[in-house]
Amino acid sequence: MALPVSPLAPAGFPALPVIPGVRFATTNCGIRYKGRDDLMVALLDPGTTVAGVLTRSLTASAPVHWCRNGLAGGRARAMVVNSGNSNAFTGRAGEAFVRATVDAAAALAGCAPEEVFVASTGVIGQPMPPDAIARHLPGLAGAFREDAWEAAARAIMTTDTFPKAAVRTARIGGTTVTVAGICKGSGMIAPDMATMLGFVFTDAAVAAPALQQALAAATGKSFNAITVDGDTSTSDTVLLAATGRAGNAVQADADDPALADFRRALDEVMIELAHLIVRDGEGATKFVTVRVDGAASDPAARRIGLAIANSPLVKTAIAGEDANWGRIVMAVGKAGEEADRDRLRISIGGVLICADGMQVPGYDETPVTAHMKGQEIDILVELGIGAGRASVWTCDLTHGYIDINGSYRS
Repeated sequence: MALPVSPLAPAGFPALPVIPGVRFATTNCGIRYKGRDDLMVALLDPGTTVAGVLTRSLTASAPVHWCRNGLAGGRARAMVVNSGNSNAFTGRAGEAFVRATVDAAAALAGCAPEEVFVASTGVIGQPMPPDAIARHLPGLAGAFREDAWEAAARAIMTTDTFPKAAVRTARIGGTTVTVAGICKGSGMIAPDMATMLGFVFTDAAVAAPALQQALAAATGKSFNAITVDGDTSTSDTVLLAATGRAGNAVQADADDPALADFRRALDEVMIELAHLIVRDGEGATKFVTVRVDGAASDPAARRIGLAIANSPLVKTAIAGEDANWGRIVMAVGKAGEEADRDRLRISIGGVLICADGMQVPGYDETPVTAHMKGQEIDILVELGIGAGRASVWTCDLTHGYIDINGSYRS
């Protein structure tokens, strides 16, 4: 049964331009869902470079292991992504499934198996027949389109309530390049990736090592700075493919100033995609930004922010529109990072609540309560210790999360 669309969803799917060298096709393989496509295939022009960031889970899926090996080659010609089954903890059956899928996709794309990347999302621990996808791939030969972004984004959804996409343009030298991507994710979301898949494409010409460095940096600011429920998946995969069709001179150094605007565009696309995942958090009704300033270091600020964002007490208070700032104090104290009671300052919605070791004199909760009733919640924590700062994003925790996950396999 389809879930109601998140109240935090954008008004519609954005208009994404064609990325020369990228074509999409989708179909239903009957893996789990009826009446909707559950397979997305992207074909990429020869010469496309690739980078990836993958989950570090010690129970990672068979597709993650395949992608990790494939990234060493730095080239991609096809991406094959299914929803409904994660192909994780499926033993040798999972490996056979990947191999059959890869071989069929390589035949379709006319490339080496090492240039095929696969990703799966859905239920853990349920083996699929080896040819569950492979037998459907030959029939897609005439179905690929350059403009099928929304169909591709919908095919990879699980408990997502809306498809997710973002786009930016940048300049490399005198050449305009485009960066566009899609992702999926709604629950089992925590830094070190999450139950999320992301696929970003650009027509820029960037060598694989520089592409990898740019992607890793962007992931730290985006997909690794969000949390819905504190759980990290077995399947997390973000792939970035660069077709080179824009015609700029190939960029081999990620630190070259010529790539600065490209990196800005990539960061913005991935941050927007990450925000969309939080806005589609299972049962979410509020989008929460947690900013931490004045920590001992940036990593310390990040850990404090995540302690707040992952706290069930903080998240349920936000769901209940309760300006219970004491729960934020609690989360700061348990983070294990340097903090000083008398330097700590906490603001919600721009209103300073506590400072100098206590609630500020004359504190009026009325504007904070009004802020808590909105859909966009802003929390600022100032440590007064050093120059470290970080932003993380989360959502509230409602009974809807229990409803979705309590019946996920039903």
